Amino acid sequence: MDRYSEVFENNKKWIESKLEKDKDFFKKLAKEQNPDFLFIGCSDSRVPANDIMGVEPGDVFVHRNIANLVINTDANVQAVIQYAVEHLKVKYVVVCGHYGCGGVKAAMLQEDLGQLNGWLRHIRDVYRLRKDELNEITDEYARYNRLVELNVEEQVTNVLKTAFVQKSYGNTGFPTVHGWVYGVADGVLKDLNIDFKKKLQEIQEIYKIV
Repeated sequence: MDRYSEVFENNKKWIESKLEKDKDFFKKLAKEQNPDFLFIGCSDSRVPANDIMGVEPGDVFVHRNIANLVINTDANVQAVIQYAVEHLKVKYVVVCGHYGCGGVKAAMLQEDLGQLNGWLRHIRDVYRLRKDELNEITDEYARYNRLVELNVEEQVTNVLKTAFVQKSYGNTGFPTVHGWVYGVADGVLKDLNIDFKKKLQEIQEIYKIV
């Protein structure tokens, strides 16, 4: 059996396993979704949101792109944030990067990467803003990992710039915004413990919209 056909066989087994545990699983799932989380992650195939979080279908609303970027002019990610916050009323927005990210590594190269240049420029901007800290790290691998973390922090900042998040948090106290990094080599999910309230306060000195 080829890999393509195998997917459909796996799907049948997955359905059977769900129905064995709960015969109404799909009926319940079809009614509505009430996720507590919006997960903004990398498109990397090794970082499946539901699996690494240990949650079921319907528990997390997911947006993924190369290097988990939240670009202010990207209508796709902005629409996802608005829908998740205003309509699904998620309680947590998480930006999740991962160590070993190919997008972040590519951004560290001084090369013309064609169509990727414009996208990766946003990560290179992070490097420019934090170059003093990064350039002090002599070990290239450690510097790479730190840029992964700083990129997550910057994307959390970009989430906080949005009117959807500022307005909802001001009215309801939700969502709170968090930065995580996933370790592909060990499976560990690391909370960067970004001080959400402090960062929001700093952001609103300049970017307050509501």
